[in-house]
Amino acid sequence: MPTKGFDTLTAGLHGLGGQRVWSLMISLFGDLAQAPKQHIDGPLLSAIMQGLRVKPEAARVALHRLRNDGWIISQKVGRISRHSLTDKGRAECIAANPRIYADPALSTGRWNLVLTEDTSAEQIAEMTQRGFAPLVPRVFVGPTDSAAPQGALVLSADHAPSWLRKQIAPQIHQTGYENLLVALSNVKPDLPAPEDMDAIDIAVLRCLVVHNWRRLVLKHPELPAPLVDPDGASHQCHLLVADLLARYPRPELSAIKRCHSAA
Repeated sequence: MPTKGFDTLTAGLHGLGGQRVWSLMISLFGDLAQAPKQHIDGPLLSAIMQGLRVKPEAARVALHRLRNDGWIISQKVGRISRHSLTDKGRAECIAANPRIYADPALSTGRWNLVLTEDTSAEQIAEMTQRGFAPLVPRVFVGPTDSAAPQGALVLSADHAPSWLRKQIAPQIHQTGYENLLVALSNVKPDLPAPEDMDAIDIAVLRCLVVHNWRRLVLKHPELPAPLVDPDGASHQCHLLVADLLARYPRPELSAIKRCHSAA
């Protein structure tokens, strides 16, 4: 049966915005049914999407879009539709896993500061593709294994002053991380113990956490650990995300199905 008060507890995570249903569904499949041969039956998917406050019509439209885009395949088994990630969808999720489920522990290491000649938007886009984050016009920072463009000045270091870490932070969606930090900090203390939670609600909680984290962390290059402000909103979010996902382990699809059948 539904966990008492769960919908109220998670209201802050629902209210963050950016909850496009098709993207939310990718987060759900990526967390819950990423392995080969895993699938989510239609009635079970409907129950989870209801927990995510998604209306049935919106869920159908999202599924249609994801099928057309090659992310999801749906097969009819008797009277039930069975949904699973395509090879493309699975590959995309696997590629994102290292960022979404990364260990938040910070370590030492070298990083590069790159000075370019060009200040255009195209240059910024190219540097982002290469794995560098903008600092000020023409200046970028990133890992040593990211290739700088030809003709750029590259300086390497193995530490970063705190003022530099704080200056980098606003370049990586600071407001989004600050809002997520508030929502995660508010929800964590009042959540029931995992053993006291409905399996469907655990799936919903994980989807909300993964989705809100994913939509931020995949929008910018990964910073080398020495450039991460340990007290900044992005790192504090990372700590909370990792803690919540560890505290509420991914439920087996069979357990969610039993929970749905008993409802």
